[in-house]
Order: sequence, then C-alpha cells, then structure tokens
Amino acid sequence: MFVKNWKKEIFTIPNLLSLFRLLLIPVYVTIYLNATTMEHYFLSAAILAVSCLTDMIDGKIARKFHMISNLGKILDPVADKATQFTLIICLAVKHPALWYLVGLFIIKEGFQAIAGMILLRSGRILKGALITGKVCTTVLFISLIALVLLPELSENIVRWIVLFDSLFMWVAFVDYILAFSGKKSKFENLNEDPNHPEV
Repeated sequence: MFVKNWKKEIFTIPNLLSLFRLLLIPVYVTIYLNATTMEHYFLSAAILAVSCLTDMIDGKIARKFHMISNLGKILDPVADKATQFTLIICLAVKHPALWYLVGLFIIKEGFQAIAGMILLRSGRILKGALITGKVCTTVLFISLIALVLLPELSENIVRWIVLFDSLFMWVAFVDYILAFSGKKSKFENLNEDPNHPEV
C-alpha cells in the first residue's frame, strides 16, 4: 500500500519544507516581475536563497531523524523542478536568450516525469537523485540567481550563461535516460518502509 499512514506521510518537517518552497514560488514571481529597484531584485534573490537553503537541509533532516517518506521522495523533486522552471520562465521574460533553456528544461523534465510515472505505476522510483542532476541543479541555481541579482547584464553575457547551463542540462538529461533504462541506477520499491528496510 502506497500510503499506509497519511498523517505520517504528510506532516513531517522535510515535507513541510518542500511545501514551503512551493508557497515561495508565487511570492518570488510577484516580486521579481514587478521589480523596479535593486532592492526588489535583492529581495527576489533572497527568496531564492531561502528556497535553496530549505532544499539543502530537508534531506539531511529526513535521513538523520528517520523522516523519509514515499511522499517526500516525490514532493521534494517536484518543489525543486517547479522552482527551477518558474525561475527560468521569469528570467526569460526579461532575457529572451533563456527561452532556449526553457525549451530544454521542458523536454528534459517532461521525459523524467513520464518515465517516473511509468516506474511509479509499478511501485518503483529511482533510488536517489543522480549526481549529474544534483550538479546541474546547483549550477542552474547559482547562475540564475546571479542573473536575478545583475539585471543589467549584457545579452552577450547572458547567452554565454545559457550555453554553460545547457551543457550541464544535456549531460544530466543523457544520464537520466540511461538511469531510467536501468543501465546507470537502481530502482527502489515504494512498498518497503523507507525508514525500516527489510534485511
């Protein structure tokens, strides 16, 4: 059974942090798209920094205090991807060169979502995020937050940032294709208790 105890699945600190990151998205969009001063841009970047911080600590809390849940394994990456997608879209509104990243992001994440749902129907998910995916996420957040903080960057520099980010995205994309095909990663059975696996 996928959810044995819905309260235990939902009301954990890591899950609440993931939900908090989702709630930060409309706040960020409102402030960034209506920004007229550097203070607004700094506030937008601060919101993203808080989102990144909660993303860094929720997994550690889940492991240390045995709060790993099947819902959390899905909710955490959903919050990450929703934040990344929103960030790229908002920046693309002001920097057209980023529309290429938007398209690549949709293709990459669309593939992962479809492949993940196929696995999920059989009660399985990938056993943890791939290192290339983690590196890609880190590079994206750092470079895109820099664009938020530096709204007056020339479009030539923005295009170089897009090229740099797209290289990491392509590497992660290929790695996930191999992972979902079973060549580079192991699958995890969701029917097992993540905090008390069978031995």
